[in-house]
Amino acid sequence: MTIADRWLLPDGMDEVLPPQASRMEELRRALLDLYHCWGYDQVMPPPVEFLDSLLTGTGTDLDLQTFKLTDQLTGRMMGASADVTPQVARMDAHSLKRQGPVRLCYCTNVLRAKADQHQGGRSPVQVGVELFGHAGLEADSEIIHLALASLKAAGAGEIHLALGHIGIYRSLVEAAALNDQQESALFEALALKSPGQLAQQVAASVSDPALADMFMALGELHGDAGILGQARERFAGAPVSVTAALDQLDALYQGILARFDVSLYFDLAELRGYQYHTGMMFAAYVPGYGHALAKGGRYDDTGRAFGRARPATGFSMDLKQLASLALASPGKGAIWAPAEENESLNAAIVALREQGERVIQALPGQRTGPAEHDCDRRLEFIDGCWQTTALTQETSA
Repeated sequence: MTIADRWLLPDGMDEVLPPQASRMEELRRALLDLYHCWGYDQVMPPPVEFLDSLLTGTGTDLDLQTFKLTDQLTGRMMGASADVTPQVARMDAHSLKRQGPVRLCYCTNVLRAKADQHQGGRSPVQVGVELFGHAGLEADSEIIHLALASLKAAGAGEIHLALGHIGIYRSLVEAAALNDQQESALFEALALKSPGQLAQQVAASVSDPALADMFMALGELHGDAGILGQARERFAGAPVSVTAALDQLDALYQGILARFDVSLYFDLAELRGYQYHTGMMFAAYVPGYGHALAKGGRYDDTGRAFGRARPATGFSMDLKQLASLALASPGKGAIWAPAEENESLNAAIVALREQGERVIQALPGQRTGPAEHDCDRRLEFIDGCWQTTALTQETSA
């Protein structure tokens, strides 16, 4: 092994250096404080769990993303967390067992076997919130509003929000009585946004002309708020659950416009997380980024596998991505202390640090000076006491 090999990182793994690390920590604190103000309690899930818990229920789709290892104590298979949401669902259903709505938030590292095709990287810092125990539209609205507030807190200016509802597709599939093979083929055609492939699969699988037209409409209904009116016309004979889903999207749209200045986009054929989501879904985008910075939606009954089915809605983000939205706030600099060892100097340094000041004391024989350590002041012994004085270009050398 060469020296170069020793510092190479695995593909998709990255390290966080100054000043990005400081920006991430600053943002982590700001977001967790924001969630606290909204009534969300912080949780800290373990980095690894037994596979039969980690990949149960909503975690099933994470199998290919999960690093697996053997527990040397029990011989059982464990997995490194690739997504915090299933873990938080377990906490709500099994560990907390609270009655009524439960609001939880988190910020923790996750590890993925494959790089996310949209965000890249295999070691994101996942931050997000989950609201359990309330099936109403009010909970979904709170989650979307908090996601937008999070992006604003991170420094996002222009935000584009995409809204969808998985219940529309689910209702049409149920009405058409499709088997698994037919549903899979239709799902693939819609996911690929291929009108030709969709028309072919609809013709082969859907015998009812009215339902066939509705499936074809799904692939066309994407755009601004006018899409909702078009959808009501195209789905006039659909099951009542489709109308209910459109009503929910309209209500969410009105609520968002009343509180946020964002661009809204609707895509009724968005099937991301089909095996996971059960209702509304959203993704928030910021110009300059080719992927969503915040993603979320409703995923009811996620705790069923843990013995307690509960309504659930939430969102998650990657703190590393968020930290790149804005530069870190300029600090107040640091104070350079001489490499002396005496009681009065030590007391002065302790007092300054207790006041929140950053004090860097030189070490004996150190060749670098205050400028290399971003100091803007120095400690000097003046008139019988240690005082801080401003550093100029002449004195920083």
